[in-house]
Amino acid sequence: MTLLEGRQIFLTGAGGFIGSRLAATLVRRGAKLTAFVRYNSRADIGLLSNLPADILNKIEIIFGDIRDADAIEQAMGIRQTAHNANGSENTSSPSELVFHLGALISIPYSYLHPVETVETNILGTLNILQACRKSGARVVHTSTSEVYGTALRVPIDESHPLQGQSPYSASKIGADKLVESYHRSYGLDTVTVRPFNTYGPGQSARAVIPTIITQALTREQLYLGSLETRRDFTFVDDTVAGFICAAEVLLDPLRSASISGEEINLGTGKEITIAEIAHLILQLIGKPDLPIHVDSKRLRPEKSEVIRLLSDNRKALHLLGWSPRVDIDSGLKQTINWTKENLEMYRPDIYER
Repeated sequence: MTLLEGRQIFLTGAGGFIGSRLAATLVRRGAKLTAFVRYNSRADIGLLSNLPADILNKIEIIFGDIRDADAIEQAMGIRQTAHNANGSENTSSPSELVFHLGALISIPYSYLHPVETVETNILGTLNILQACRKSGARVVHTSTSEVYGTALRVPIDESHPLQGQSPYSASKIGADKLVESYHRSYGLDTVTVRPFNTYGPGQSARAVIPTIITQALTREQLYLGSLETRRDFTFVDDTVAGFICAAEVLLDPLRSASISGEEINLGTGKEITIAEIAHLILQLIGKPDLPIHVDSKRLRPEKSEVIRLLSDNRKALHLLGWSPRVDIDSGLKQTINWTKENLEMYRPDIYER
């Protein structure tokens, strides 16, 4: 038995890349899961639709928008009037723990739509915190390594200054600080996990690794943004394991005080340039000589580009007992194989924002 078994869990961003993998893991751990998915007219549940039927059937899916405070409270069982994806009434007990992953995550999109990005990422987080304050639920909040901006020192530990180098990163800094304020002001039990460049099967082409893979599989040359930026790439299963570790410690009466209010990096502690990872992917695919070009429209504004991200993950090891297990070669092979089998999901000729 795990500390998640039988718990009423609420997950925002459940239809996304990390969220859907986390949802499957929570069900396998015996949690009673309510998944909150942003409403659209197609009733599209995102990557949750890829889950096996025996997993998906155990998830209570509710459509809504995290910018809507009433929708959040209803879905969390604070008000019993929400309706599930199939139209039936939500009869869940109030949530005990919230995994907050719901956000607008695209940096290029944030340049075009900063207001929507701020409303979703900051107001949405505020609504989650307000609901948790009413219900007493604990919160595992999702940050991003982008809040650090270009590294002023490496490896980057959790005390590194925060730098808003894009509307997206600024919105996540704001969200992180709201979480900190609710812990300090109201005693809310929170932990902020800060993934470093998660990748893996199912990720959209807004991210660089699936962009490289899909172009390499279908085109005669690659078009990328900056090739010299350095990133700390973490496989999705390792990131999900970090979320689970954080939740279990937060739920443990003997250990929760050790992480409540903390911010914790989830990264490998290893870095690689975009050029290097592109060449590695080309080697694994068997096209080592494919030309690579810099596409000017994929470049960030000069002062917005984050040049280097390299995590210090010692705090995660110390407080959570977490460390990454999947090396870059193994993770890329799994991602390439999945992408080959699901190429119809991608549009390699289009720059996805």
